[in-house]
Amino acid sequence: MDGQVVRLEKPLAEVADRFVRCRLVQIAGADLSKFEFDYDLTWFVFFLNADETIYGRYGGRDASDAEARISLAGLRYAMDKALEAHKNPPPAAKPLAALRAEQYDAAKSHRGCIHCHNVNEFRRADAKKAGTWTRDSLWVYPLPENVGITLDVDVGNRVKAVAKDSAAAKAGLAAGDYLTRIGETSVASFGDAIYGLHKSPASGEIPVRWTRDGKEQSAKLSVAAGWRKTNVTWRPSLLDILPSLPFYGDDLTADEKKKLGLGEKRAAFRQDKTVHRTLREAGIEPLDIVIGFDGKAIDGEIGDLLGFVRRNYLVGDTVTVDVIRDDKPTAVKLKLK
Repeated sequence: MDGQVVRLEKPLAEVADRFVRCRLVQIAGADLSKFEFDYDLTWFVFFLNADETIYGRYGGRDASDAEARISLAGLRYAMDKALEAHKNPPPAAKPLAALRAEQYDAAKSHRGCIHCHNVNEFRRADAKKAGTWTRDSLWVYPLPENVGITLDVDVGNRVKAVAKDSAAAKAGLAAGDYLTRIGETSVASFGDAIYGLHKSPASGEIPVRWTRDGKEQSAKLSVAAGWRKTNVTWRPSLLDILPSLPFYGDDLTADEKKKLGLGEKRAAFRQDKTVHRTLREAGIEPLDIVIGFDGKAIDGEIGDLLGFVRRNYLVGDTVTVDVIRDDKPTAVKLKLK
């Protein structure tokens, strides 16, 4: 790695030494039609042979933590599965036309290094220029939880839990099953799972396969429009279109909520005496009590209220800030910036 000797700790080294390990340190020049992954990530692994047949992937994250979905044990498991696939590789796939980050029109005006997240930014800019961009484009690499599946971190295709009444539960999946395929993607890791879901339709049916007690089973997940939606606030490629909400204040106490007729769990806060210029221009006043947005009540604290907006709205949208001012309900229109 960059001329340094890297010593892998056991047990990972035992299997890693059976691979030719290469590190790609920049996305510029890479063939995106082959190395297709979530470009908002900072680290991702492909397992492939000399014919560039991809056996599997490893990596991925959620909004809570960059490392919540990965582990050394999970990497070892995925590598073992890749070696198993290498014993009987499928015929080499027909190569796709090469695509490189620097080929996007938006890349031509980019200065400096091209980082992975820039790929998503270039794509969005080109799509907007062509008039083909929609908000559905935001929802990429959906989590397995979106269809009701929680996977084990260390054994990447073992189903840890299935949410009640979810698409997975209705299809017959249960905790302890081993998920082996989503659509056309073989699954041995969280990275495989999110790729398979990414390639699945926005609505309709998703073929899945799994094993239970060594016996293969299959079904189709029935998904409705909107199933792909996830928390995108962690994504660096979206920082320019996610709204900034310069509210500052303190959460109401339980007694204060009770006096206002609000539930104990409901998020509500009192705006500070100092009001940011953009909020002041919209009509927010010092000591306004913010209780929701667009009539929606949110449980939690101030961060949950503001997070709701960042997860569901974009810069340029207009929202109604639901406030209580002088003990009276008041609505303030706010254009998000």
